[in-house]
Amino acid sequence: MSEQKILRDELQNKYNKIRKFSEKLCEPLEIEDYVIQSMSDVSPTKWHLAHTSWFFETFVLKVVDQNYKSPNDIYNYLFNSYYVQVGERFFRPKRGLLSRPTVKEVYEFRKYIDAEMNNYFAKATEDELMKMKVVLEIGFNHEQQHQELMLTDIKHVFSQNPLNPVYKKSDIEKSEFSKCKWIEFNEGIYEIGHNEDSFFFDNEKPFHKTYLQSFSIADRLVTNQEYINFIEDNGYKRTELWLSNGFANVESENWEAPLYWQKVDKKWHNFTLNGFKEVDLYEPVCHVSFYEAEAYARWAGARLATEFEWETASKLQKIEGNFVENESYHPTAKLNDKNNIKQMFGDVWEWTRSDYAPYPGYKIPNGAIGEYNGKFMSGQIVLRGGSCATSKDHIRKTYRNFFPHHSRWQFMGIRLAKDLD
Repeated sequence: MSEQKILRDELQNKYNKIRKFSEKLCEPLEIEDYVIQSMSDVSPTKWHLAHTSWFFETFVLKVVDQNYKSPNDIYNYLFNSYYVQVGERFFRPKRGLLSRPTVKEVYEFRKYIDAEMNNYFAKATEDELMKMKVVLEIGFNHEQQHQELMLTDIKHVFSQNPLNPVYKKSDIEKSEFSKCKWIEFNEGIYEIGHNEDSFFFDNEKPFHKTYLQSFSIADRLVTNQEYINFIEDNGYKRTELWLSNGFANVESENWEAPLYWQKVDKKWHNFTLNGFKEVDLYEPVCHVSFYEAEAYARWAGARLATEFEWETASKLQKIEGNFVENESYHPTAKLNDKNNIKQMFGDVWEWTRSDYAPYPGYKIPNGAIGEYNGKFMSGQIVLRGGSCATSKDHIRKTYRNFFPHHSRWQFMGIRLAKDLD
């Protein structure tokens, strides 16, 4: 088999696999579920399906074929997210007001794009495929990011409904508990960033060295029971535990517990994609903001790890865990893995203490595709490790996710770290 055919098949198969998985995630939904926007950070499922198609239309099809004809030119306005260089964009907080195009029309748009893309794969030369390979891989990973958003967004949408809709029933493995152990790392110079012959986002480069003081990191995530102890110790009322902006959020948003938690008959329950149920005490706590994670760490006599400490610790571990392929759609308390540091991958994104900033020598790529990561390097915090809504083949040990300090609707959790004397 020629190298050209291998490359063509690899790209085409991955494209079709990822596109089909987006639609598989929509199978449990009713038509009414596709169109709701429950807050400005959430996008309707219909919009995600259209936007990911728009991405391939804009950055591949319109580039490789000057005669390409979009099924509707206004889609460039409706389904552009934040790419200023591409053109005007529909106001994000009002995406839920778009009853048209219909869900049917959005699926027709996806079908149209898939046909055009497969036609491109069939006809492109090896040089043409190599030239577009990086953009194509960004498109694949971009759609996987939106698959995760589709799950977290529909969870927020369903949580607003007193009927407590169930996305999908799933058997979650029985909880396990282990006493927290601390894994120590000596001070020294450590290598950080992507340095392999595989796909990466631009924010994972340049590969560089950084000095770390001696530190220790918890061998597992913080559990619901441990977080309940924080709540019951008036954690949300003790200003000395909180950053100023964090406590301002506690007061303005009336935070008393993680997102989706409420008390029923004096017991904590939480809304999940599997239904409304009593909180499992040994599961990793999730849907907490950076402010909550930081306050909890201070209460526990510890701190959050920096992203460089986290990445250093992750290099000793295999990328194994509870990912979206498990179809649990919820963090688990399965601890019997072979890694000495458990739950580093999957389950919940782990807040770090690091501001989302460029690595030394970082340069934003040219063109609109350069708006993907670089322009957000201000006012955000880095998270690591992936979640139960992340695809396993999407995550890397160098992967840098980022969200604002107050965000809670993603599967976000806590791992503690400590300084060593």
